[in-house]
Amino acid sequence: MTATAKIRKNANTNNAFSDFWKKNKDNIIPPLVGVAGFLLVWQLISSVGIIKLPPPSSLWTDERTRILLLYPFYDRGGLDKGLFWQTLASLGRVAQGYSLAAIIGIGVGILVGTQPLINKALDPIFQFLRMVAPLAWVPIALVALQQNQPAAIFVIFITAVWPILINTTEGVKQIPQDYINVQQVLQLSNQKFFFKILLPSALPYIFTGLRIAIGLAWLAIIAAEIVMSGIVGIGFFIWDAYQQNYISEIILAVIYIGAVGLILDRAIAYLQKVIAPGQ
Repeated sequence: MTATAKIRKNANTNNAFSDFWKKNKDNIIPPLVGVAGFLLVWQLISSVGIIKLPPPSSLWTDERTRILLLYPFYDRGGLDKGLFWQTLASLGRVAQGYSLAAIIGIGVGILVGTQPLINKALDPIFQFLRMVAPLAWVPIALVALQQNQPAAIFVIFITAVWPILINTTEGVKQIPQDYINVQQVLQLSNQKFFFKILLPSALPYIFTGLRIAIGLAWLAIIAAEIVMSGIVGIGFFIWDAYQQNYISEIILAVIYIGAVGLILDRAIAYLQKVIAPGQ
């Protein structure tokens, strides 16, 4: 590449960066200022002893936490693993429980939404069960399943299924009557009605349920792993750190939890844009 070509390439890169910054600076600067201000206030009130939590700088000054921060992929066997593997183990359980909740929630939601009699019979049960806190399901799951792994997956499922099911039901019930009249006039088959009218109309409600459910599923696995001892996962990591009074490790794990939860929510939102870009 000639010197002129390099200069042009650098100029194009600089122009692209400049354009990006002009378009997005109003969305980038306020969050950065807010986060920096929050960390500064936290550092100050921790330093003067107003709160007992270690300051954010302890993530680097504490040797154990610094190792976890710099080496998230280490694996010494057993429960002694880096935060990447702890988080990945929790995500694996969430994927299984959430997928099961999505399949059953959407399927049952469509059935209940299209059958008013079934809806009247089952709605009180659904409303009752969805009010049960995730932690209340943990001992029931342990007694019924006798093993931590399937019990944790069940807790995720039973927590995530209700927003999916209820939102799907509501989405199906909100299909305009004109659309149903079109099916009758054109004598559309049930299959065509499902894919051409019912599913596209209910998709916004379904994705609303899916976004709510992924957040609840992530919260549920953290709570379940704290209660269930002896399994690799970010929840048990937090509980074990608390038992040994490693508060800086807990703070680092909380940062992981928040970041992963945000990524999961944005992933579902992106999936909605891909599948239903016009809604």
